[in-house]
Amino acid sequence: MNERLNFYINGEWVAPIAPRRLAVINPATEEAVGHISLGSAADIDRAVQAARRAFAVTAQASVAERLNWLDRIIAGFRARLPELARSMTLEMGAPITFSTERQATVALFHFEEARRILAEYAFEYPVGAGTVRREPIGVCGLITPWNWPLNQVASKTAPALATGCTVVLKPSEIAPLSAMILTEIIHDAGLPAGAFNLVNGDGPEVGEAIARHPDIDMVSFTGSTGAGIRVARLAADSVKRVAQELGGKSANIILPDANLRRAVIAGVHACYTNGGQNCQSPTRMLVPRARQDEAAAAAREALTDIRIGDPLDPATTLGPMVSRAQYDRIQALIEAGMAEEAVLVAGGPGSPEGLNRGFYVRPTIFAGVTPSMRIAREEIFGPVLSIMSYDTEDEAVAIANDTPFGLAAFVQSTDPQRARSVANRLRAGRVYLNGAAFDRSLPFGGYKQSGNGREFGLFGFEEYLETKALLGFD
Repeated sequence: MNERLNFYINGEWVAPIAPRRLAVINPATEEAVGHISLGSAADIDRAVQAARRAFAVTAQASVAERLNWLDRIIAGFRARLPELARSMTLEMGAPITFSTERQATVALFHFEEARRILAEYAFEYPVGAGTVRREPIGVCGLITPWNWPLNQVASKTAPALATGCTVVLKPSEIAPLSAMILTEIIHDAGLPAGAFNLVNGDGPEVGEAIARHPDIDMVSFTGSTGAGIRVARLAADSVKRVAQELGGKSANIILPDANLRRAVIAGVHACYTNGGQNCQSPTRMLVPRARQDEAAAAAREALTDIRIGDPLDPATTLGPMVSRAQYDRIQALIEAGMAEEAVLVAGGPGSPEGLNRGFYVRPTIFAGVTPSMRIAREEIFGPVLSIMSYDTEDEAVAIANDTPFGLAAFVQSTDPQRARSVANRLRAGRVYLNGAAFDRSLPFGGYKQSGNGREFGLFGFEEYLETKALLGFD
């Protein structure tokens, strides 16, 4: 049993002010794999005070000092990568192969990328008769989700530390164990006491305490759009910077000239990445109306490659959903799709055959989905694909943009110029053409209710910097 009852504040593991235990549940077995403590506003205040004191040191640290911190974190991360991957499998159900090859390695990349940018970054440069200077913004409150529990921690923590900021982190209370291992790695890297702090807790107590705290200069939040709105409202009273990566309902437009079978099969697997618990998953597949049946058949064929089962088995490609609440929400939306008379191509309600324990969902495909249906409008966050149809390219673009979200979009075509033309019309922060790989150095973030600000690479690095103009200096 993994007992992680203390918080990391001011360079030490300390007990909560008012201890409250919470079990961390393995979604494959529905049994506890550990316990954490839930913190309070008082714990956050203690962490913020430590971070504020440390900022006087980190803001003045040289680039060489910060590079040394990152080098030590990277080395420690590499040494403990298998342990980090296994931790994520146990806490949120990602198959161990996926946890190792994607969840953990992507998180490591953010530290490597922050180091690369820091080594080359010009924090001062001349403009006109003056100088522009970039400085760390200050104390950063980071609130991260359960679906990519280490990736989202790293994508915020790495640039924050690289730029000289200090951190107060609240990982998801559903999947906190990997973040606590990372905290041990950061501790061993020898950062100044208070430069990095971790307080576990839930959103209403600890998350809101971070958002409203007057001595936090920036809050970076990843989660649902509803929670993001709450964070922004609380942060407004102190006019702190707010960066948010929120919900998504990505469209995947398969143009008439694409290889339909290949594009559909790839689209199904992209939709089911991380069990569909992925904010940019292409959950709305748009196909030419005359080829709906062909698309449905190809989508059904794609399911033959999926292996559902024990996430600790290296052969498993689809594990359980993270929690009972998430399982129930997905079931309700599958039922809604059937009630609204979408055509059930595969899957449906209930658990996969032979899996009577764990929060497993049947990989589900609907065809004949129309834009007004709930499954076409709400973020399901599970392995559920909606196949929709269009008659013209203009209609496809209109359907793709007919959503309050705008995180990502996908376009498939044998004509790169045509695909680029369609991509330019899509109101999304990131567009993938013809199965392009996920690039972690390019900016990641959304339009509309998918958030504001950007993460990853140079754009993510600069989110943690203020801009100062110096005038009248030689």
